[in-house]
Amino acid sequence: MNELASRILSLVGGKDNVLANATCMTRLRLTLRDLSLVDQEALRQVEGVMGLVVQDQVQVILGPGKVNQVGSAFAQLTGLSLGYEELAADQVAKTNKVQQKAKYDKPLQRFLQRIANIFIPLLPGIIAAGMINGIANVINVSNQNAWAGEWWFQAIRTMGWALFAFLPIYVGMNAAKEFKGSAVLGGMAGALSVAVPSMPLLAKVADAPILLPITNKAFSPGAGGLLAALFMGIFFAYLERAIRRIMPDLLDTFFTPLLTVVVGVLVSVIVIQPLAALVTDGIYASLDYFYTQLGALGGFILSVGFLPLVSVGLHQALTPIHTMLNNPQGPTAGVNYLLPILMMAGGGQVGAGLALYLKSRNKRLRQLTRDSLPVGILGIGEPMMYAVTLPLGKPFITACLGSGLGGVLAVLFHLGAVSQGVSGLFGLLIMVPGTQISYVIAMLGAYLGGFVLTWFFGVDEARIAQVYGGDKQ
Repeated sequence: MNELASRILSLVGGKDNVLANATCMTRLRLTLRDLSLVDQEALRQVEGVMGLVVQDQVQVILGPGKVNQVGSAFAQLTGLSLGYEELAADQVAKTNKVQQKAKYDKPLQRFLQRIANIFIPLLPGIIAAGMINGIANVINVSNQNAWAGEWWFQAIRTMGWALFAFLPIYVGMNAAKEFKGSAVLGGMAGALSVAVPSMPLLAKVADAPILLPITNKAFSPGAGGLLAALFMGIFFAYLERAIRRIMPDLLDTFFTPLLTVVVGVLVSVIVIQPLAALVTDGIYASLDYFYTQLGALGGFILSVGFLPLVSVGLHQALTPIHTMLNNPQGPTAGVNYLLPILMMAGGGQVGAGLALYLKSRNKRLRQLTRDSLPVGILGIGEPMMYAVTLPLGKPFITACLGSGLGGVLAVLFHLGAVSQGVSGLFGLLIMVPGTQISYVIAMLGAYLGGFVLTWFFGVDEARIAQVYGGDKQ
């Protein structure tokens, strides 16, 4: 580390150019007299330097643990006392999150992020509509449908149902837009998944349905669900771009959208929708197997395996699945039994963080944990994961395993969500009415599991000192 510190010092202009040196979680932060003396390109190429940020300070990114060793050696070379910049947990988490996901910045992950970009803008509507439907059902049951003739009540209910009825159109529009196509053409693609009596393809000729080629079966708008709308929207975008590349400019305005729709519809109806139906059936069968056949074991596996997906951003791939399960016209009639199981992962994190806070005496770790716990309880787990458990390693594993207890209880209590949302206390707002107490018990189980396992197996003071420095209270 002395050699690395010496190399960094020479490339930032030497001892006389350094006014102050300090470390944070991952960076050696230098205040310099003259920034022009810094050889930025050479500094970035130094083995052991992960990155460089030059603003009013020079920030040399070295990574957790290593930064403390290099910082101490650097301070000895400069003769200046080494300072430490106290950063809030969310700041530390943000830095670590970027570094963590950079390790897994692969084409698949980037593709899944684009899929998430399609559904994320729809979440406010999905959440609102899901809660409207859930609350309306409770009201109808409790008052024996007494408000069936009230215009204002039925108007609100209509908004809830209308969103899900026409959701394929919104998905198609966002999919086409995300993949650089025309949103309206993607909406037309999504409309193929909306069942309306006026659709000519659903008509009967001489009291016989219109049959499709290959399958020799009647068209079903719901085949493939939202995945069909998603795939068709993406296909329309690529098709439009391909046609536009070969279409003369004079004819582009007229014939590019025309050919996109004509060719796209034929391919979608014959190929894409049937394939999407197979994928949808496969996904649902897999989830149903975990839930109904494996039971409590399935709940344990699903909750334990969720945090590793979150840590690298792959959980975004589940967004269309949650949307499908929350669709009142879907296979589960709008009740998502998967989401409450996965929500328990956040509880395991909270339990692990609480164990670290109470058992470790490391000042920096306790400060970060203290900052992360309140938002973690509310359902925002990123500060705890990226600032505390994931950098340490063992607490991340014990948090995952501990959350399994919550997943088991979620299955045993048959917890379901009527919409998408965050976990923690805010998760109470999206649970099937009447199951809130069971949800709290399951979440407390996840807390307990994460706490106990971390307390006995996850607190490694040597590792904590390596990552956060050796200072203690």
